[in-house]
Amino acid sequence: MIQKIWFTLVWSYIKFGLFFYSKKITVLGRENIPKKGAVLFAVNHPNGLVDPLYVTTTNNRQNHFLVRAASFKNPIVKKILESLYLMPIYRIRDGIQQLANNQQIFEKCHNILKKGESLMIFPEGSHDKKRAIRPLSKGFTRIVFGALEKYKDLEITVIPVGITYQHPSHFPAKVIVNYGKPITTRNIFEENTLAKSINILKENVSKQLKTLTVHITDNENYDVILEKLNNAQVDFTEVKKINKMIKNHSFPSKKSPKKNYLKPLFYLIVLNSIIPFLLWKQASKKIDEIEFIDTFRFSLNLFLCSFFYCLQAHVLSLYYGNIVGLFYLTFSALLILIYVKLAPTNAKKHIEFVEVSK
Repeated sequence: MIQKIWFTLVWSYIKFGLFFYSKKITVLGRENIPKKGAVLFAVNHPNGLVDPLYVTTTNNRQNHFLVRAASFKNPIVKKILESLYLMPIYRIRDGIQQLANNQQIFEKCHNILKKGESLMIFPEGSHDKKRAIRPLSKGFTRIVFGALEKYKDLEITVIPVGITYQHPSHFPAKVIVNYGKPITTRNIFEENTLAKSINILKENVSKQLKTLTVHITDNENYDVILEKLNNAQVDFTEVKKINKMIKNHSFPSKKSPKKNYLKPLFYLIVLNSIIPFLLWKQASKKIDEIEFIDTFRFSLNLFLCSFFYCLQAHVLSLYYGNIVGLFYLTFSALLILIYVKLAPTNAKKHIEFVEVSK
């Protein structure tokens, strides 16, 4: 019970933060999510640990997560992640001897599904900002069919989830979370051999993911197609429209990026958040994977800006009264909200490591 209350509080705080961090969050297909029963969300993975944040805050299921084991190295971080229903999954790159630990994790997943709860997995096995669905690993199928074999009366629904960003790793974020059609797995498991069942489930999930997010086949034409879409300043969150362009090889003409007339407002926000901004700039130098920029920028600034804005509001209230402190806090949040919601999100221009989020 305590863990659920803790999770709900953190979930609400993160949802609040993502609202201030994102220009627009579009959610499609939420009606496809069963209200009860075992569910496995199979999600593509373009943008580090911020991906599960967008997915879990756009559905009302009590989600458990499988994330790469490297995130659990720090003992303090490990306890925090475990308190939020995150579990490590080990890969060959973590060391062959570590793979044996996955069996215990799979057992936990089986129990979660048996209790009619939900599990979130990234079946591509790693993150990559490329706009392409990569071959899926069979790990998620092992969890599904292992649970079905152990519990004969269990039905597990697999929901493919496509997440697409206008700019992976850029601020402000613009994202669409697209929940696909439910795939029931009991019939697949009982009517086929295990090997065939695995292939059927992987193929069904992969096929849906390629329509739920922007998918450019990763071959010699990938860069050419992506450049044409970027040059046309398309909105990548219009997934169906963009995939139709790719399929028909019909691309709009080149357009100039929109000018950001709110840049002075941005500099005012930076000035007001100078300590969190400088701390972020230092931390950003240690990030060696672009897919983790959003994860660290959002996480650090969510807590740092919240803390420093409240601290600065408290100092003002001591000298000028509570009304002034409250006004400052409200005005600071409003500045961020105006910039995030109104600043342009062009398709190609790189925006510096930023910045402020709330």
